[in-house]
Amino acid sequence: MKIFRVLILSILCFHCKEDKPITRQLPPFEENVMALKYAEGFKINNSASSSTIEITKAWPETEKKYTYLLLTKEQASKTTYNKADYDGVIITPISKTVVTSTTHIPALELLGVEETLVGFPGTDYVSSKKTRTLIDNKKVRELGKNEGINTEVLLNLNPDAVIGFGVDGVNKTFETIKKAGIPVIYNGDWVESSALAKAEWIKFFGALFNKEKEADSIFNKIETDYLEAKKIAKQAKTQPTVLSGAMHKDVWYLPNGSSSEAQFLKDANVNYIWSETTGNGSLALSFEAVFDKAKNADLWLSPSYYSSFEQLKNVNALYTNFEAFKSKDIYTFSNTIGETGGVLYYELGTARPDLVLKDLIKICHPELLKDYEPFFYDKLN
Repeated sequence: MKIFRVLILSILCFHCKEDKPITRQLPPFEENVMALKYAEGFKINNSASSSTIEITKAWPETEKKYTYLLLTKEQASKTTYNKADYDGVIITPISKTVVTSTTHIPALELLGVEETLVGFPGTDYVSSKKTRTLIDNKKVRELGKNEGINTEVLLNLNPDAVIGFGVDGVNKTFETIKKAGIPVIYNGDWVESSALAKAEWIKFFGALFNKEKEADSIFNKIETDYLEAKKIAKQAKTQPTVLSGAMHKDVWYLPNGSSSEAQFLKDANVNYIWSETTGNGSLALSFEAVFDKAKNADLWLSPSYYSSFEQLKNVNALYTNFEAFKSKDIYTFSNTIGETGGVLYYELGTARPDLVLKDLIKICHPELLKDYEPFFYDKLN
């Protein structure tokens, strides 16, 4: 009997052990953070089941971060997620999009996805011939002004995503769009502090259109050409002194020394008079302060939106006292415009810093790039 009881207890104990649930630790979630060389305002994390884009700096001095979940159609059919955990969920590749800045247009064209564009606020500002053709053929709808996008038209278009930008995070139009279930993705390329960092945001667009390899290849070519031009500029035997900007009312605005504009001048190997200044935004100086330091400057670049010497003279006769005015050594990008008056520099300059740098080198050291024709800049009329 004792043996029988022991046998029964052993069987019961055995079955208890068998019925006890076995816990296994899941393998750690493996993610592959895309390596970025210059850009600091976004991160892309890739895994086998999904990708995310994290916007870490949508506008200056913000601590708010935005996270967007990217899923292919196949991944979406197999993946469960909490929508509330993300600022937007996007099925890639995007087939219909709205962008809100002309600086976004070149990325679409470089990646060959410009035909996904269905709406834009301020189509007259678009200079590119490719996208202008789409606009002229009524394939891109006019959405009004950026500050007050026509949401009725936009919602009717029903894009997969809206690529926007924020100045302070307060945008009622974007909130309306998001409430309608359309993701608004903040692009912060303009916040970056260097030209190559801004250009690297093409990888942000590459992730949205499943063209990561193409975006990486395009950026590598731009970077290579930029660095090669910078290397050539170092061969210059002289450094011309450079003045920039112009007056608005009683204030002369010009780039501070830590800006991307000043970085261009440094890489072009010139003596920018305010290269040692730092800070956010432009320098705001009096005419007297500028004239005192720059009256004998060899070159005057980017004199605001003025397109001719006559305009400069008529708006303020004091401009004629600068040596650069007297010698007619003033250069501007304001005269290189599209069919409807959009300034090409404001559209393409961010995406193609290599062309901007070559333009500056050609102006400042013409002997170094003998066969190069400036793309954006030309002498003031």
